[in-house]
Amino acid sequence: MIFLPRPLSRSVARLGPWLALLFLCLGCAGFNYLPPLASSPWQRVPLATEASLLDITFSTPNHGWLVGNNATLLESQDGGNTWRPRNLSLGEQNYRFAAVSFHGSEGWIAGQPALLLHTTNDGKDWSSVPLSNQLPGQPITVTAIGPQTVEMTTDVGAIYRSQDSGQNWKAMVQSAVGVVRNIARSPEGKYVAVSAKGNFYSTWEPGQDAWVPHNRNSSRRVQNMGFTEDGRLWMLARGGQLQFTSGSSPDSWEEASNPELATSWGLLDLAYRTPEELWVSGGGGDLLCSQDGGKTWLKDRSTENIPSNLYRVVFFSPNQGFILGQRGTLLKYQKT
Repeated sequence: MIFLPRPLSRSVARLGPWLALLFLCLGCAGFNYLPPLASSPWQRVPLATEASLLDITFSTPNHGWLVGNNATLLESQDGGNTWRPRNLSLGEQNYRFAAVSFHGSEGWIAGQPALLLHTTNDGKDWSSVPLSNQLPGQPITVTAIGPQTVEMTTDVGAIYRSQDSGQNWKAMVQSAVGVVRNIARSPEGKYVAVSAKGNFYSTWEPGQDAWVPHNRNSSRRVQNMGFTEDGRLWMLARGGQLQFTSGSSPDSWEEASNPELATSWGLLDLAYRTPEELWVSGGGGDLLCSQDGGKTWLKDRSTENIPSNLYRVVFFSPNQGFILGQRGTLLKYQKT
């Protein structure tokens, strides 16, 4: 028998409850790994670029456009199965194409440094739209609303609308909201913006003169926000936290959840495929799926070995969706 010195034995005795609690917590975390999807509906699409991809759109179900860093512009004529590079004559400036949007054959690309490109013939030709030197911030989103009508936002929360193909602009808010991390627009024209540091968010809807600021509802910094299928807000916060508003109020939130607490990868974007099926992407190739509106989750383990953060999830219809990431990473939804 081995006897411990009395002081040491007392120390071990005191540590016992804490060690038990530690092992219990580790055990609980281990059981929080999500069950896998039976099969993955996502297939990686090879691209002739290593640029980070930032936005995607389709002018028709087959004719698509993909933009990203280093003036990356790719075009697809087969629904996104294959893509070919398009090179535009923009001089020696290295532009970051941040957003692309089409309404019929009329399309727009917004980027930085301050850049707005316009086409009226389905992308056969692109022309530069002059932007004022007094423009607050740099363009980060663009939305084609109708013939000759477009909305553009900047990285300080300015919102502008043009109804004559970008020749004249109307400021929709009287003052900018400050540097933002991201901005999302609802189909009804509402906006939500997350501050650069993620310590607050702001909302705006047509008819308001200014953004309405809101404090975040926890100590975790906000990563991204957007709109649900029924017009509520969703929020992704640091540490893999997900939350939805309980109604139309942007300050009334349901209880937060961590879809996969055991890993707590940073979650970066969320999109709905159907009113009940939603997908969340994140760092390290993390990809989660809920088939019951966010109550329970499954994990797509086919993407775990992709060396990329998955920044963006987009669905154009229940059967057409894409995920965008770093180093030319593009995933296409394949109906199973």
